[in-house]
Amino acid sequence: QVQLVESGGGLVQAGGSLSVSCVASGRTLSSFAMGWFRQAPGKEREFVVAISWSGKSTYYADSVKGRFTCSRDNDKNTVYLQMNNLKPEDTAVYYCAAGGKYGSSRTGDYLYWGQGTQVTVSS
Repeated sequence: QVQLVESGGGLVQAGGSLSVSCVASGRTLSSFAMGWFRQAPGKEREFVVAISWSGKSTYYADSVKGRFTCSRDNDKNTVYLQMNNLKPEDTAVYYCAAGGKYGSSRTGDYLYWGQGTQVTVSS
């Protein structure tokens, strides 16, 4: 059993930066690849980034590539998402997920999900 808790969301002006974190409990985070997804009101959950269990490889959605950076610290059971140059269209609830070893862009490939943290980007 794994519990994931996101934190760090908030309100930021367009062009600003924000960092969100996901802390795992119940099982060491190093057992899984991790993914970040986001969901805006009225829209389906959207892939943001995946990171392998070792943190050696990452895969970003085109919409965030070059602006977002995902990293992990397995000793702290924590995965991070640094978001720079934020845009209003980045506004969503951001969810972290755990599953597999190398990461995936598909929600169905993840076993565990956090409750999400709200990120709002104003213009």
